[in-house]
Amino acid sequence: MSGASGAGVAVGIASTDGQKPNGGLSVFNIFPKMLIPVIVYAIVGYIVTFTNGGDVSAFIGDMAQFRAGACADGASCAVGALNGGLMSIGLPSGSWSISTGDLILILALIMLFFEMVKSSGSGTSTLLNHGFSIGVLLVCLLLFLLVPLFASSVFFLIIMMALIDVAGGFTITAVAARRDLGT
Repeated sequence: MSGASGAGVAVGIASTDGQKPNGGLSVFNIFPKMLIPVIVYAIVGYIVTFTNGGDVSAFIGDMAQFRAGACADGASCAVGALNGGLMSIGLPSGSWSISTGDLILILALIMLFFEMVKSSGSGTSTLLNHGFSIGVLLVCLLLFLLVPLFASSVFFLIIMMALIDVAGGFTITAVAARRDLGT
């Protein structure tokens, strides 16, 4: 059994040098990256809410107060930590105010980019990642619909990014698999 085919297998095994092939099962490949901005949103939201006596409007603001015109006379509106200015950057065109929600959305966009790049594979880890991404999308939808802390435009945009992750991930994987099969 030490024919030419046996030697070819030995050379193939030796050439991998112990590295996993693309799409190897590792926590990094399977973990849905869109869960990171959801966790950051939840941590920041609950910290702000609990430090203000459980008042959710301290984090997401109070739109009813804004709609009622309570802010028109110079009274302070409950803008909330999510939409309030975190820092301001001076630009030639004026001042650019960045809020906590903006930073969370930037993080979500970066994670969406990593998810899209990672979905170009067609291995087992990619398929597991897509399954977990569906789970993240479903959890996000439930949080948005049932928990007042998550009922904000920022979290809705995170849900839309999670939806793009699921739909785009399956589409990109299907195209990559078709390319790998040569059809």
